[in-house]
Amino acid sequence: MAAPVVSSVSPNQGPAAGGTTVTVTGTGFTGTTAVRFGTKLATSFTVNSGTQITAVAPSGSGTVVVTVTTSQGTSAQQVSFTYAATQAPTLTGISPGQGLPSGGTTVTLTGTNLTGATAVRFDGIAATSYTVNSSTQITAVTPAHAAGAAAVTVTTPSGTSNALTFTYLAAAPSVTALSPGQGPASGGTTVTLTGTNFTGATEVRFDDVAATSFTVNSATQITAVTPAHAAGAAAVTVTTPGGTSNPDNPSAYFFFAAAPSLTALTPGVGPTAGGTTVTLTGSDLLGATAVRFDGLAATSFTVDSSTQITAVAPAHAAGAAAVTVTTAGGTSNPLAYTYLAAPSLSSLVPTQGPTHAGAVLTLTGANLTMTSSVRFGATPVSFTVVSPTQVTAVAPAGPPGPVTVTVVTPAGTSNGLIYVRTDAPAI
Repeated sequence: MAAPVVSSVSPNQGPAAGGTTVTVTGTGFTGTTAVRFGTKLATSFTVNSGTQITAVAPSGSGTVVVTVTTSQGTSAQQVSFTYAATQAPTLTGISPGQGLPSGGTTVTLTGTNLTGATAVRFDGIAATSYTVNSSTQITAVTPAHAAGAAAVTVTTPSGTSNALTFTYLAAAPSVTALSPGQGPASGGTTVTLTGTNFTGATEVRFDDVAATSFTVNSATQITAVTPAHAAGAAAVTVTTPGGTSNPDNPSAYFFFAAAPSLTALTPGVGPTAGGTTVTLTGSDLLGATAVRFDGLAATSFTVDSSTQITAVAPAHAAGAAAVTVTTAGGTSNPLAYTYLAAPSLSSLVPTQGPTHAGAVLTLTGANLTMTSSVRFGATPVSFTVVSPTQVTAVAPAGPPGPVTVTVVTPAGTSNGLIYVRTDAPAI
């Protein structure tokens, strides 16, 4: 019998690391005892028939001749196999970079030298499946894995790539607390959400309305800005690739408050020294946090109901002051409250008169516009406000002698001036 003949090998090239399965075609292969790639023996081989052998190439370099040896000798044909100077694979990107612990996420890996990949692993766990799309792209399906980071690698006959991180997310997020828990229906409140599994949050909602903006500070904290929303309670939810938090958790409700409004205040005037008790009426006054008179906090206030507040006016310079109420819903429209300076008297004319009633006196002074009473001693009398500096009054009957005359306004009682009654001369 003649020595074996090698007519072709397929494929006729492979990586320097070896491992390529090569089909050797020819004749006289029965009883083959060795297959060589150059001087190195094949890693393994199988004689399929007298005309075909399947052999696994060993490692090597350059171009070598493939030979077959039987008891009849060694083939002499110059059929070559070329070791390609391939490089180990590299990974440059992974998308998406996160998924559920249950696995099943389709991930696209990008890089170089990915042709011929023999394995894709997530922390050493083989991908459920993978497809080599090109030398620069592989599509793989993630296996199940505990929550946390997993190192993703690709292996080819030329080696194993660098690792990229794929994050297995924990279970669905949960919201356990909000601070603050209320704000205006107009939105714009910055709220801190506390809970678990917030990493990778894609959405924060107040009922079905998306937050104006949000920032994931950590796995347990998110800062979100409330959107505009109708007054009332809203369930706050966080969505991540792991799911959506429970909207029925009572700790995860934000209360949108309507802006307060004022319709009246009484009395509308008071002294510059403050201390006047003022009743404010309006709507949505519950939860008031401040009552201000031109920016000055009321000395004290009491929320009587959703429509009424009783406040004590602070000291303030004479003139008009804008009164507002602030709640979680915002600050109300202003109403005017007038601070009055205390009245004062500088003269009265005449300074004396009869003991019977009827003498008309002119009182001169300051801050007399809102005079509510003129008194001779404790006796109120009829009067007319002539100007901010003048009031006329009719003296009442009384015994001979001096009596103190005062003027009363909402700002207080003036200093007193002396009026003297005298008896008429006897004839």
